[in-house]
Amino acid sequence: MKAQGTVHKYGNNVDTDVIIPARYLNTSSHSELAAHCMEDIDSDFIKNVKAGDIMVAAKNFGCGSSREHAPIAIKASGISCVIASSFARIFYRNAINIGLAILECEEAANDIKTGDEVSVDFDTGVIKNLTTSKTYNAEPFPDFIQNIIQKGGLLNSISERL
Repeated sequence: MKAQGTVHKYGNNVDTDVIIPARYLNTSSHSELAAHCMEDIDSDFIKNVKAGDIMVAAKNFGCGSSREHAPIAIKASGISCVIASSFARIFYRNAINIGLAILECEEAANDIKTGDEVSVDFDTGVIKNLTTSKTYNAEPFPDFIQNIIQKGGLLNSISERL
């Protein structure tokens, strides 16, 4: 499994209220959530994001409430992967459950800049910054997590086995 795209970069402690503001939680429409993704921290995000792009952040990405709306909004906006120094644990699990690929790699999170072109190989954990030719190593996903992401989320993965 691989991803490649342009980077949208954010800092420390990006919480779920910034990823998808609470005023939009009255909808379950993925496209509506995507339309408001990151708008309080980056009003141009939704105008600039393209399918396959990659989000990079520093420490504690996805902190705050446990709402699954946040990873849904990110995935529905077109982001193929989030790379961060660290994730809030509930966000991490919610992201996997809805099929959003995420990787922890502090060196990559620190070095990669907004606008860089990055590729990710989830089988090996190798992250390549195609703009600077630097390579980083993250822990690859175990097979069961790769299966969940490839199937589009935990429910799809489970229903296939039944």
